[in-house]
Amino acid sequence: MIRNFIKLNILAGFAAVLLLSSCKKNEKMMDTLADYNNSKEKKGYHFGDKLSLPKEVTDNAESITLSVEDQESSGLLIDPKLFTLGDNNVIFMIKTKSGETLNQDATINVFAKNPEQNISYQIIAEYPHDPNNFVEGFLAEGNTIYESDGLEKASQLIKYTLGSKVPAIIEKQPPEIFSEGCAVVGDKIYQLTYRNKIGFIYDKNTLKKLSEFPLPNVIGEGWGLTYDGKNLVATDGSKNLYFLDVNDPSKVVKKVSVAGNKTTYDNLNELEYHNGFIYSNVWHNPIILKINPATGEAVGKFDFTKITKENNHGDSENVLNGIAFKGDNMLITGKKWAKIYEVAIK
Repeated sequence: MIRNFIKLNILAGFAAVLLLSSCKKNEKMMDTLADYNNSKEKKGYHFGDKLSLPKEVTDNAESITLSVEDQESSGLLIDPKLFTLGDNNVIFMIKTKSGETLNQDATINVFAKNPEQNISYQIIAEYPHDPNNFVEGFLAEGNTIYESDGLEKASQLIKYTLGSKVPAIIEKQPPEIFSEGCAVVGDKIYQLTYRNKIGFIYDKNTLKKLSEFPLPNVIGEGWGLTYDGKNLVATDGSKNLYFLDVNDPSKVVKKVSVAGNKTTYDNLNELEYHNGFIYSNVWHNPIILKINPATGEAVGKFDFTKITKENNHGDSENVLNGIAFKGDNMLITGKKWAKIYEVAIK
């Protein structure tokens, strides 16, 4: 009896040691993965790459499964069917060699393979702009400008001739509406709102409201809007471009995420479509991206730092936020800017 009791105690002791060793090993493995995830030197990936995880993880894992937006993969490949460009929130589900299952949240950055081209330009003309207008949407048809201005109790849709500060037509919004991006489709203008969760459709010639529509649930806030000849394209302040059915703008046709070669671009804002590319400014950043709408790759970048500093007058909210095209020249302006600039792209 005494011998059996001693034997059981020894076995229990061994089991406790093994359990403690396993717990420490698992803890070290998860700490290593957490440190890897939080490291400033964390590696960025491209589509087709294989995830490179710390040796402490791979040596002690029986299997590793990835979960990205509720889709699971048993491989460590950066698959475009699973990942998007930019930041991806991932859950690592690790089955250890000791039979336990561990979960670890992580962020995986996926970048475009080719660097963005720095695009040069030359200012060839300047036009007056009403400095009271908080520009959210801006587009041109020849010398006719359509502009959507934001802020509650000050939102409006206006139409004027380039070079004039006096609108030919003004459509004031109700005081609770905060207007955002706008786009012309045929003889209609579509307009988003910031947090009102609705959009408006107007007659292009008279600016009289024809109807309204609910914003898709996936779009938390309305920011920028353009038309690519087939779909409306919207932003919501994230890294995403949302392609909307022009006949039913509450329906998302597809979603494309945007990134550069070394940079993820959140806060995509005002949009313009021109000659097969989407141009987007980045909120609170004096740049305009040239984006391939099929892949989301930022293929080019304009730097308007100097122009922005000359026009924001020390107010950080008076940002670059207007993109339009006059022929092949770009028109740019911003929130409460006193000027519109015409630039020739070199």
